[in-house]
Amino acid sequence: MDLVSIVTVNFNQPAVTEALFQSILKFNDYPAIEVIVVDNGSREDWTDDWRGRFPNFTFIRSEENLGFAGGNNLGIAAAQGKYYFLINNDTEVTRGLVGKLVATLQSNPKVGMVSPKILYYEDRHLIQYAGYTEMDFVTGRNRCIGLFETDRGQYNGVIGETGYVHGAAMMVTKAAIDKAGLMDTNYFLYYEELDWGERVKKAGYELYANLDATIYHKESVSVGKRSALKEYFMTRNRILFERKHASRPVFLVFCVYYALIVTPRNLLTYLKNGEYGFIKVFFRAIGWHFTHKPDSPDLGYRL
Repeated sequence: MDLVSIVTVNFNQPAVTEALFQSILKFNDYPAIEVIVVDNGSREDWTDDWRGRFPNFTFIRSEENLGFAGGNNLGIAAAQGKYYFLINNDTEVTRGLVGKLVATLQSNPKVGMVSPKILYYEDRHLIQYAGYTEMDFVTGRNRCIGLFETDRGQYNGVIGETGYVHGAAMMVTKAAIDKAGLMDTNYFLYYEELDWGERVKKAGYELYANLDATIYHKESVSVGKRSALKEYFMTRNRILFERKHASRPVFLVFCVYYALIVTPRNLLTYLKNGEYGFIKVFFRAIGWHFTHKPDSPDLGYRL
């Protein structure tokens, strides 16, 4: 039986992360697993305590916050599995989950990544993810299939190609990573799994969703409070993704669309909501692209 390395990243959420540990211990029924937990520069170091209480798990401590990509990459570097199952620390696994995803990867050597159906934890009949559409490189947007739909079994039995996998729960083969590389750390937050998916596809693999497998995600259904951090990286990384993956003619069309449609719309939203500080953040995120190459490690944001 092929080994699966379950990798998760903790940042200042010890209780949430421990709930995931208990979920794995209670519900996982795939015997060949290792669990690797990266503490990503949290204010306190819980790893020594965790090693005593969860002796079968592997804990890695990073003294700095490496971001979503960097934290997961650190866990992958320590993994021994043929398959890497990257899951958010605020998820809960279900019986059969790991085995179903493994079976999907084993069924076709062209499949490099697969995600399960994702349901909201607080409303377990509400869908967060049932696949993604392909990216529209003119607008820099795509659509999450099934989002906010009530799960009535309408996606049951669907196992097939999707535009992108979901960063909250994605299993990837070691072979695909060997060809496509690890996640790109200069995104830090947002768009990194989309970038990874593009590179995996360019390496000759397909991305799948297995909607017979389910995971619960504790992310709030509401959008929640916006922050300067989120506004900066969502703006910067949307453009960064386009710079890296759109053809030059399409990227130029995207720039026109962004200047004439997105920028006025965002500015009006900031003014309407009284979010005046976001105006500076927005233009700083755009300005980063005039002074940095796409692979620059300089985030342009003081964390």
